[in-house]
Amino acid sequence: MPSDITRAEIIVNGLVQGVGFRYFVLRNGLNLGLKGYVKNLYTGEVVAVVEGEKYKIEELFKLMRQGPSHSKVNKINIAWGSYNSEFSTFEIRH
Repeated sequence: MPSDITRAEIIVNGLVQGVGFRYFVLRNGLNLGLKGYVKNLYTGEVVAVVEGEKYKIEELFKLMRQGPSHSKVNKINIAWGSYNSEFSTFEIRH
């Protein structure tokens, strides 16, 4: 396993619910070969928990900062963690 395999939790604040944001993250996460999930939070934010190569997670972070066309990202944070092979796919959770 490459040594740059890691885990991250990305939380996005802004107009990110009801605008296709989770599907945007799902599509890009799958295209990048990442594993994990994305879901809406009761706070109105969206969280993505992802595992994979660090540069791919960083690419997803950049894409999430932009978001889909009808979204407006006010704030985005990333917290790095330890890879633990928890996921077998990338999915939307409810």
